[in-house]
Amino acid sequence: MNQLRGIHHVTAITSSAEKNYQFFTYVLGMRLVKKTVNQDDIQTYHLFFADDTGAPGTDMTFFDFPGIRKGTHGTNEIYKTAFRVPSDAALAYWVKRFDKYDVKHTGIKELFGKKTISFSDFDDQQYMLISDELNEGVASGTPWQQGPAPLDYAITGLGPIHIRVAQIDYIKEVLEKTMLMRQIAKEGSLYLFEVGEGGNGAQVIVEHNILLPQGQQGYGTVHHAAFRVADTDALKEWIKQMESFGFMTSGYVDRFFFESLYVRVAPGILFEWATDGPGFMGDEPYETLGEKLSLPPFLESKRAQIERMVRPIDTVRSTLKLEKEVL
Repeated sequence: MNQLRGIHHVTAITSSAEKNYQFFTYVLGMRLVKKTVNQDDIQTYHLFFADDTGAPGTDMTFFDFPGIRKGTHGTNEIYKTAFRVPSDAALAYWVKRFDKYDVKHTGIKELFGKKTISFSDFDDQQYMLISDELNEGVASGTPWQQGPAPLDYAITGLGPIHIRVAQIDYIKEVLEKTMLMRQIAKEGSLYLFEVGEGGNGAQVIVEHNILLPQGQQGYGTVHHAAFRVADTDALKEWIKQMESFGFMTSGYVDRFFFESLYVRVAPGILFEWATDGPGFMGDEPYETLGEKLSLPPFLESKRAQIERMVRPIDTVRSTLKLEKEVL
């Protein structure tokens, strides 16, 4: 059985694609590597923010469903997404940066022996920065070379995803027996699992929580989290694996930028398996990545219709000179 390679991406819901673009580009300094639409709801933008080249394991993506209500955080949800930075010193930089841009944050805390900062955006979407200083395992990506954050401090990829569940024994069984993860630590009500090479880029933190009400999906919450698989053959193995345990699955899905499988593994917890390739560099040059509306070939015939439905968003950055902000 091909093991999972780590986290592939996290997809969340935003109230405003425009505000989301501004926050991720100019505050977090992540690169918009693809501006496309939700392939199942073509009136909805799907924005992908990642490292310099859109490497697997580095991207946070967003839908902006028209008219959707605000979500509420609770138990049985994927509730926080972590991003990796190179060092503890980088976290000190981000405290200053968050203060400058009025981003709500907790200051520097320690979690499972790593330095972290939890923070939130304009939708109350929950995030965390985690230091790679003591990290071993899955390699991170490359910071956006033209972004506003100094390269020594910039975000390089995804860290552990955080989920809350009411039924801890059940989710432990799913993660360990079905998804072949291993529990490596526990702190109070928090359980740390990892897979493959391990480390920040291949970990899931599970909080056992029976006190909070059920989380309700909407803007400000995570839609699903995806894990990396090598290729089509590995994906097909995972389809068989999940179905052999009795899960209803999406079956094979071709997303053009990668191939996928979707499984709701527990109430409120939707996981995706996604191949490392083909990636985001096939239809746009590196220099202008994410600046045009990119559509997979099977939607090109609907381009005129789609462009009438989705409002224009100016995402041109190749003509800008973003100065590195030394704080």
